[in-house]
Amino acid sequence: MTDAVVVGSGPNGLAAAIRLAQAGIQVTVLEAADRPGGGTRTSELTLPGVLHDDCAAFHPTGVVSPFLAGLGLDRFGLEWDWPEVDLAHPLDDGRAGLLSRDMATTVESLGVDGPRWSRSLGAQARNFDKLVGEVFRPIVHVPRHPVALGRFGVQALLPATWSARRWDDEPAKALFTGVSAHAFGRLDLPLTSSIGLMLTAAGHAAGWPVARGGTGSISTALVGLLESLGGTVRTGVEVTSYDQVRELVGRTPESILLDTSPTAAVQILGDRLSPRVRRQLGRYRYGPAIHKVDLAIEGDIPWTNPGTRRAGTVHVGGSSADIVAAEAATSRGEMPDRPFLLVGQQYLADPSRSAGGINPIWAYAHVPHGYTGDATDALLAQIERFAPGFRERIVATVVRGTQAMEAYNANYVGGDINVGANSARQVVMRPRIALDPYRLGDGLYLCSAATPPGPGVHGMCGFHAAESALKRL
Repeated sequence: MTDAVVVGSGPNGLAAAIRLAQAGIQVTVLEAADRPGGGTRTSELTLPGVLHDDCAAFHPTGVVSPFLAGLGLDRFGLEWDWPEVDLAHPLDDGRAGLLSRDMATTVESLGVDGPRWSRSLGAQARNFDKLVGEVFRPIVHVPRHPVALGRFGVQALLPATWSARRWDDEPAKALFTGVSAHAFGRLDLPLTSSIGLMLTAAGHAAGWPVARGGTGSISTALVGLLESLGGTVRTGVEVTSYDQVRELVGRTPESILLDTSPTAAVQILGDRLSPRVRRQLGRYRYGPAIHKVDLAIEGDIPWTNPGTRRAGTVHVGGSSADIVAAEAATSRGEMPDRPFLLVGQQYLADPSRSAGGINPIWAYAHVPHGYTGDATDALLAQIERFAPGFRERIVATVVRGTQAMEAYNANYVGGDINVGANSARQVVMRPRIALDPYRLGDGLYLCSAATPPGPGVHGMCGFHAAESALKRL
């Protein structure tokens, strides 16, 4: 029987394994950690019964993924929960921009800019089913919906700072800039509007849901489906070389797919890569990182803005100018006094994560690549800035800096959870310039978030890598 080995059990590795198994390939997945999932795990980090997502937390790309959505993962226990408000961006004056599946809620929160927001982003949301099929593919492909892709592409080419100028008041400016900051880098560069447009359109079209019971439920469902197709997942197995793969499975597999960073791929495959591919992967660059803080609190965060108290996700960073400055600093390798934060209140949509009135708070700050300092005080101060009295409600804290994030998942080089800088070149062509960006050599493939379409719990990197492998089997 034709067989394949997938190294790494993140959502892309599991998606690749499932696609291969669907085609009748015998698949073995090897995972270094004691649990599958990569960035999609959930743990009791602070107190017993209080569930925290270890990394990925909100899933606008997961719920719209062309591959995941068609797998019937509800049969394996996956359920999505939506908060009342998908995303909030509070400001110092007490106002907040709100992103909601209900466009009217967003329009009302943005005041004078509401109608213009609806006109400029509503079309992207209405065409999202066409757009997602184009954007979740390698850049080199024949478009099925060229008009929708063209409209998106014209706006996506702009720097986020330019796109934000279309609005007059701060709630809209800050809301869009904060979503664009998911790029982890300077926001005055071309193509930085692309992430803001995509995630905003996804929010209006499908929302920013959470997985019931924690993000780990996604991994559990994917593993369940894979095993039902005859695939196998082996945990506690760290792969460091090609020869080790052969020893572990007792044969030379016809295909090896790596859900790893490009750096690890070079280390594992060594001379089996051509000198040209090794050089290309050696030029791959990583970006700014995160400093993650998980908190158990009594009650809720006392946000000044009432809409923010209903939001599953909160962007904390102040004005549009504040965010642009903070992201520029981290890109230069400097730690800003007021970093940009993502704060998660997943329990508002999924109360099963809480225990006895104690609620989990998930938060991380954007910090420079490989930052070795402690950004915890800066993170807490940013939340306190918009929620006075917040610190008094904290009953337990767990901190993971950049080194701890890389130790948790080796793909997060220097704490970079995007598995690569979102520079203009790497947004368009990652991990290298090639017609088939997944193929590294005969029977060798990369399927991690370092390949198109990039980061997010959507499994499309793994799906496309598996498709590349199937063409050659």
